Amino acid sequence: MRRQSTCSILEQVAEDGKLRKMNLYNLDVIISVGYRVNSKHATQFRVWATGVLKRHLTEGFTVNQKLLSEQTQKLDALKKAIVLIQRAKSGRDLDYKEATGLLDVIEKYSYALGLLDDYDRNKLRVSHTSSGGKFVLTYEKVVEAVREMKGKSGAADIFGLEKDQSLKSSVAAIYQTFGGRELYPSAEEKAAHLLYFIVKNHSFVDGNKRIAAAVFLWFLEKHRLLYKSDGSKRLPDNALVALTLMIAESKPEEKDVMTTLVVNLINKCN
Repeated sequence: MRRQSTCSILEQVAEDGKLRKMNLYNLDVIISVGYRVNSKHATQFRVWATGVLKRHLTEGFTVNQKLLSEQTQKLDALKKAIVLIQRAKSGRDLDYKEATGLLDVIEKYSYALGLLDDYDRNKLRVSHTSSGGKFVLTYEKVVEAVREMKGKSGAADIFGLEKDQSLKSSVAAIYQTFGGRELYPSAEEKAAHLLYFIVKNHSFVDGNKRIAAAVFLWFLEKHRLLYKSDGSKRLPDNALVALTLMIAESKPEEKDVMTTLVVNLINKCN
């Protein structure tokens, strides 16, 4: 990775009042290095970074919910306006591309607001999902994928080294049935629980979160869920990092909330 792409030199006012040139690094680089280095300071950084992410995604959302609750009428009006504009858009050609572009932004913004509101009110539900698909993940396929990851990345010998049989149970768990019906019938639900189980089971000596995220993305790609119709990623890299860390730090009783949140971030509304 080139230094120029990860670092910017800016002048900042120091405590003595003088301008000092400071190196400002890309946040992705800081997080990546912090979670790869083995040292006392790196451990302290990981504890701090994970705590900040969790507080932001819980307490931060609580603050947003309070603000949203105060603006309920305005939010409802926005949604009604979107419906009216959508009708106008489908009924005739608009003269300006900016108008249709603005509409698309508003539609996505409205969904994001609704998702945050549902999260805060504990009303998240699985919706807009796909069928289970034809691709079936197996323990052997995951082991082979981990082996390839290790070979391409040049990771340490302990990377991907299994501690027990929990990886096999994690993969099997997404295909569980009860009364002849799958517990996780859609591809999105299987993907969300696959990410959750691999992270929480700590199946490997090293690389648990990296492997979980990689297998999750691979599973999405096999079900044609990784990318949107315009070619962009359905789930941005930084969102995947935050979700993986949140799952790692979540409590067992928060499992349903976490997996449902993941489903809503990769479903057909995105």
